Amino acid sequence: MIEIDGKIVSLDILTERFCCDIGRCRGMCCVEGNSGAPLEQEECAVLRDEFQKYRDYLKPEGLAAIGKHGFYVVDQDGDLTTPLIDGAECAYAVSDNGITFCAIEKAWREGRTTFRKPVSCHLYPVRVAKFSDGSFGLNYHRWDVCSPAVKHGKKNGVPVYRSLREALVRRFGDEFYTALEEAERLLADETAGNGKFF
Repeated sequence: MIEIDGKIVSLDILTERFCCDIGRCRGMCCVEGNSGAPLEQEECAVLRDEFQKYRDYLKPEGLAAIGKHGFYVVDQDGDLTTPLIDGAECAYAVSDNGITFCAIEKAWREGRTTFRKPVSCHLYPVRVAKFSDGSFGLNYHRWDVCSPAVKHGKKNGVPVYRSLREALVRRFGDEFYTALEEAERLLADETAGNGKFF
């Protein structure tokens, strides 16, 4: 683990390889799991306020789930998450040609909403934990549905954090991302015997 600006970062984020390959995984991260996507407190209001801008992209089952459960739910761990369709697929998910993806992001790509999608989805497979002192922990979450992304990342030599540049900058800013790049360089130097990481 390393600390960057009050954020505890797992070294796996720098050393492991990962690059989404949605053509192979078919977007299963939107379908499988024990609960919906984690939400930031402020995202709950955004989901409600932007609803009319993305509602036409949702499928009937998603609209029904939102109508029944609301724009967000509190899961069994007490966390804010997106609602699910029959306890499985995210209510905000849609499918096209067998690939599942975010309806909100589709609306965003077409210029209908300023909200891209929940930041936890954008950051996956990095999971962010917020501690009581206000600091954050960033961990690499391993999930078998993402095995195509691991294979693709290894083939192309893409570290986890580099595949998530947009999301990391969105959540933590350019300076944090630049610090991750520097940490990767220092770690590579240490591994090669050219210096000391700490």
